[in-house]
Amino acid sequence: MRSLFVVALMIVAAACIAAPRGADGAGECGATPPDMMALKLAPCASAAEDPSSAPSSSCCGAVHSIGKQSPKCLCAVMLSNTAKSAGIKAEVAITIPKRCNLVDRPVGYKCGDYTLP
Repeated sequence: MRSLFVVALMIVAAACIAAPRGADGAGECGATPPDMMALKLAPCASAAEDPSSAPSSSCCGAVHSIGKQSPKCLCAVMLSNTAKSAGIKAEVAITIPKRCNLVDRPVGYKCGDYTLP
């Protein structure tokens, strides 16, 4: 299942490399499109499927790294076309920072139709 997730992410990401960005070339995650940043969340495949599972340390590290850039970037990645195409449910994905016990997570941040717990 994980290898299928990674392959799906790579296929979608390849299609998104030339995704349009803002006038200055920077998007929510700087110069890297959220669909490409989503590849970093491959270790979170299991945690994004099961809201009661404990995310792996590599998943938590990736979420923390992306979240440090900005809450806007983390949201864009979790709601990206890559994540959707891989079958990631946003309502489960947004719970990962809390399940990782990240103290600097953006609690209450509005992420699309969801609010980060």
